[in-house]
Amino acid sequence: MAKCDEGYLCDVCGEDVAQVTDSQLYLQYVIGELDPELLHTTAERHIRCNPVIAQFIVDPEFTPVQVDGDFDKRNLDADFVKERELLVTRGFQRLREISGSDLSILEYPLPEVIEQLKRQATDGTP
Repeated sequence: MAKCDEGYLCDVCGEDVAQVTDSQLYLQYVIGELDPELLHTTAERHIRCNPVIAQFIVDPEFTPVQVDGDFDKRNLDADFVKERELLVTRGFQRLREISGSDLSILEYPLPEVIEQLKRQATDGTP
């Protein structure tokens, strides 16, 4: 099978990342942590295959993930955790909104990320 026929395989479990709602790559893009120019060159994985980011999703549609060790959110600064939960959860909810839509990939990110990308494109500021 040609590589382009394989779909997007998770670099952790090797299974197909068939839905945008399962994609760590698109989650990071939507929340502004992945430059759009890197979407086609960055390895894909399921959100759940990266529990360090998955643990910050607090949504009834997402079964909670717990991390043991240094990166467990219960061991991190409470303000950082609250801010991170808000951002990553909003990103996950955005993935659910765009799933199956006919939006341009440029419209996927959260509104503030789109504004930041526009600013960078016009004046080069981060």
